[in-house]
Amino acid sequence: MSKEFEHSIENSFDPVASKAERYAKGTAFRKTTPRSSQQEWNPPENRRDPIDILIKTSIGRIDNLVPLRYRRMMESPFTFFRGAAAIMAADLENTPNTGIDLQLCGDCHLMNFGGFATPERKLVFDINDFDETFPGPWEWDLKRLASSFVIAGRWRKFSSKNCKEFAWHVADSYKRNMLDYSQLSALQIWYADIDLAELIEKGDDEELKEFQQKRLKKASEFTAHEKEFAKMTYQEGTRARIKDDPPLIFHPTGKEWQRLESEAVTIHKRYMETLSDEKKVLLSRYALHDFAIKIVGVGSVGTLCGISLLMSATGEPIFLQFKEARQSVLEPHVKAKGKYSHQGERIVRGQKLMQSASDIFLGWTNDSQDKFFYIRQLRDAKVKPVLEIMKAKNMADYAKACGWALARAHARTGDPSILSGYIGNSNEFANAIARFSISYADQNEADYTKMLEAIKDGRLPISTEI
Repeated sequence: MSKEFEHSIENSFDPVASKAERYAKGTAFRKTTPRSSQQEWNPPENRRDPIDILIKTSIGRIDNLVPLRYRRMMESPFTFFRGAAAIMAADLENTPNTGIDLQLCGDCHLMNFGGFATPERKLVFDINDFDETFPGPWEWDLKRLASSFVIAGRWRKFSSKNCKEFAWHVADSYKRNMLDYSQLSALQIWYADIDLAELIEKGDDEELKEFQQKRLKKASEFTAHEKEFAKMTYQEGTRARIKDDPPLIFHPTGKEWQRLESEAVTIHKRYMETLSDEKKVLLSRYALHDFAIKIVGVGSVGTLCGISLLMSATGEPIFLQFKEARQSVLEPHVKAKGKYSHQGERIVRGQKLMQSASDIFLGWTNDSQDKFFYIRQLRDAKVKPVLEIMKAKNMADYAKACGWALARAHARTGDPSILSGYIGNSNEFANAIARFSISYADQNEADYTKMLEAIKDGRLPISTEI
């Protein structure tokens, strides 16, 4: 790729050039990276063993939780895909891209989207997981998202035609919405969000619409901290404590736990220092009472994740979720250098760049051994996708919504005019992404089979508990 076509977040937006000039610049990228080339997935002869990658990404995790990670990944090719972001990151390095970098989600699959409440208590639809966020080629997020729809569609037993259409709708929606954002000013893009209630109302499946509207109503009325407090805690003298609910929630024992317990107040103070002054004032009304390990997701299993309970003097609770922040799986495969030495800060900064609105308590911290964490509220009116009840039409609509949300997120740190110029008005780009997604879903199934073989051979340990 020639130097003139290499771009980064810092230089990809030219505030002097007109929209038309930037659109033409994007069109010129087709000469070096034809849109049809985006369909290519040809595993290199020296492709790394996916099992080696899994084993490497388990280093540094909690030893007795690693078998649970593999147990969750072996449930289906879809759960494998969710836990295999590092494998796909290594593969994406070997695919054509235009050289235009922007802030990536890094683990952009369909379960990492959903509804949540903004600080103004509005429910919006957006990306909601940024553990792997890092600057990189914009195509990578789109390819992972589109592939996830094919893989999830196969898991749901939809037809091959349907699965390819899901991926196509992701790319087509991204194209159409990116073009819309290219007509807006940078400030208008920054203010843009996707209203969840309006998104649900657009659906034409009345049964699913009614189901989603009930969930929306419940989420908007949900006082998460009080309800969680009632079912998750007990009183021990003057302190409220989190109930153990193994294997998902528990207080670990041993020297590591004793060390963390002794450092808890310091870790919390370091977190407070990363918040803005008004948030510090708010949280200063609360004292730390307890914290416990909480196992979440698929890819995060084995990392040090948990919940902390804060209480006000008048007995009002706040639950915060802390998650260990490790190096992004993208970092070894991109040209960009990491801007932040603190991995928790990397996640928080990336999330604030991409999300239309972020949790008011989003911050970062570390312990004495420089294990990094980021922190947010445990739950705040979250509405997660329920794939199990979706029909093919619902999945297609959801693909369009995710493509829209990704376009909005990318438009904040990329140049939507350049991206729209490259994508163009035809179906060529969406067709290429759909073809790539089919090929990569096949690759994912082959890797999943290798994982099952590695488990059978004893190379990967699995737990008996799911």
